[in-house]
Amino acid sequence: MTAPSIVFGPRLDEEPGQGAQTIAGYLREVVARYGPREAVVLRQGACRISWSYDDLMERAMAVARALVGCGTAKGERVGILMTNRPEFLSSLFGTALAGGVPVALSTFSTPSELDHLLGASQVSTLLFERQVLKKDFGAMLAEIDPAIVQGRPGSLASMHFPYLRRLVSLGDVPDREGQPAGEVSGAVETWERFLSRGAAIPPEVVLTRSEGVHPADTGGIFFSSGTTSLPKGIVHSQRAIAVQWWRWPRLFAMHEPVRSWTGNGFFWSGNVSMVVGAAFSTGGAVILQRLFDADEALDLIERERVTFLNGRPHQWARLQGSARWPGADLSSVRYVPRGELVRQHPSVATDWEVPMSYGCTETMTICTSFVADDPQGGFEGSFGAPLPGNVLKIVEPISRRVVPVGTVGEMCIKGPTLMSGYLGKAPEECFDEEGFFCTGDAGRVDAAGRFFWEGRMTEMIKTGGANVAPVEVDEVIARIPGVKRTQTVGVPDDLLGEMVVACIVPIDGAKLDEATVVARCKAEIASFKIPRRVLFFREEDYAVTGNEKVKSSEVRALAVARLAADTAEAVRPPLA
Repeated sequence: MTAPSIVFGPRLDEEPGQGAQTIAGYLREVVARYGPREAVVLRQGACRISWSYDDLMERAMAVARALVGCGTAKGERVGILMTNRPEFLSSLFGTALAGGVPVALSTFSTPSELDHLLGASQVSTLLFERQVLKKDFGAMLAEIDPAIVQGRPGSLASMHFPYLRRLVSLGDVPDREGQPAGEVSGAVETWERFLSRGAAIPPEVVLTRSEGVHPADTGGIFFSSGTTSLPKGIVHSQRAIAVQWWRWPRLFAMHEPVRSWTGNGFFWSGNVSMVVGAAFSTGGAVILQRLFDADEALDLIERERVTFLNGRPHQWARLQGSARWPGADLSSVRYVPRGELVRQHPSVATDWEVPMSYGCTETMTICTSFVADDPQGGFEGSFGAPLPGNVLKIVEPISRRVVPVGTVGEMCIKGPTLMSGYLGKAPEECFDEEGFFCTGDAGRVDAAGRFFWEGRMTEMIKTGGANVAPVEVDEVIARIPGVKRTQTVGVPDDLLGEMVVACIVPIDGAKLDEATVVARCKAEIASFKIPRRVLFFREEDYAVTGNEKVKSSEVRALAVARLAADTAEAVRPPLA
């Protein structure tokens, strides 16, 4: 009889490299280890801001003391609406030190999205960056709720946001160390005035509060991307966040202080987890970039001797498209997940390969993985085995019965980094009867306990009786020089049921054609997964959200319309 598809990872308490399992405990431990070393760097024009680990603790303590001075109680939620700047990290750790819950909010938010995020998260304090590109969040907040203009600093009384009491505005990054006051109005107060509210709070009070926080307590709230619906608030425990921070160096085989960079916001769990964990757990430094810009990124990597890059394939394509690319010195780069395009640069010399892993925001990033330097690590097509503390099962999606080993079904997971739940949802709306989160992803396990991901169950392309995961095709196409963005979709077809169609946005000036894309796919994936058609679009054709994700339904509609137009053109009779 075939064994059931249930796989247990090792015990969490046996995992090497783990430390304190609260956010504040993690900070205190890395500061004790690495105090005077450089921890945080931000370059803004000619200005270079550098914080040591001791500086980070001091700045986080200042935020924590201010929150305590403002009356913040244990478990109160503090919204952080900022780009990647030092104050994001001091606010994250400061909130945790005070016993509060940091809530990461996207700077890509539109007024309606911000309205939803504040309402759903029920934050009592909002620490926000006043101006991000053309967005004035102070004006946006006032537009959402006029009470913000009419109130007084620190005493907001809003019927629209009944839990929100305090708004703190952070101005532009200065040309020198220190923070300018910036303009405020109504209930919004300056960063300096906010910090001054903690002047009378002894540091010992904060440290005592942090010791009263337990690994099972709420540690943070992140929101899903919201490409198909309103973003969902995902609640994580203290332990979930700390466990992942500690384990990245082991999984990635990082044996030296890591200087890590990302051009993506820390309001996404993967970035704040990988970038912070890789740097701080090794005594390295986080190299901040507030907003992704290819030229600036290349300059940062070169000047700050960055070793770990965390980005997406389309961003690597933008680096290649930069005029700075040919002459850039990227010789410091060693770790680049999905970084084939970066490794094509002549100055990059690394044989590191990202260990295949699977995860999602609900598991605070990965829950299955190989280990990068494991001599037995890696297995073609597999995403590794469950990480310590995790249990994985594969079920038939309708009956919810566990399927036999080797059978494709829905992947379900539980363990120490699984979310506590969704905001506003009962446990039974988040988990099955056994406490598993059912991911909506198709997959299988083999007899060795390795997980094989087969794509999203709802987005799987069924062509000629076979299943094709769009992401698998996109991974290949994204590595082709000149590809800026790619989205593979299934288009209705009378013969095949669905036809695999690749929709590509090239880098400006790049010369790509259908034959080149098909040839690359033929070399790397099975024949039934190769796109039958390759369509090229302009950047403005794609329905792109603020986090640079694309609604597959809208891209599919674009592909259907383009193919219909091509067919009509082909059968149109010639002019007399």
